[in-house]
Amino acid sequence: MNDELGLRERKKLRTRAAISVAAIGLFLERGFDAVGVAEVARVAEVSKRTLFAYFPTKEDLVLHRFADHETDAADVVRARPPGQGPLAALREAFVRGLDAREPVTGLCDLPEVVAVFRLVTRTPALVARLAEFTSAGEVALAAALAEAGVPSPDAGLAAAQISAVRRTLATANMAAVAAGVAAAEQYPEARVTAERAFTLLSSGVGFG
Repeated sequence: MNDELGLRERKKLRTRAAISVAAIGLFLERGFDAVGVAEVARVAEVSKRTLFAYFPTKEDLVLHRFADHETDAADVVRARPPGQGPLAALREAFVRGLDAREPVTGLCDLPEVVAVFRLVTRTPALVARLAEFTSAGEVALAAALAEAGVPSPDAGLAAAQISAVRRTLATANMAAVAAGVAAAEQYPEARVTAERAFTLLSSGVGFG
């Protein structure tokens, strides 16, 4: 039974990946607005119904990679070691992401990642949808901060500030990389700016 469930899940993951690859390939070739969902489904060899079962909106065909990281900040807060403050954990995690060139920090210049960055930054509908994921992540972070003992309404206010800083840092890095700046070249500025931003946050939110 477990093997059957595992096979089913692997098949779902393969189908999801195939749909996404087909969609991004078409969007990069002709532009996001010029390609319809029906064409994506045809190229991916699935029905529109199946496509929407995996990706509720057209924008999700591209942005699911960002959505998969929606609760990252909340997860960092919950997984921090004893004695470490929430903000210190978030700072450490973001800097570690820069060091590892994680796409979610915007500091990744792998060709396929840069192509998606350019697609996102040049498509208003994708920018707007990405903001929705950011808002959902902010709600999750507020809940995690509350669990960590940050009182209400401070948890929500702090989550808003932290989310704004993380988004601003990632967007700046993404814009630089999309404009052709190598990740290694952007890294020193990205690192200094991130450290500066989290230092400012520590005085603003009132906890470490």
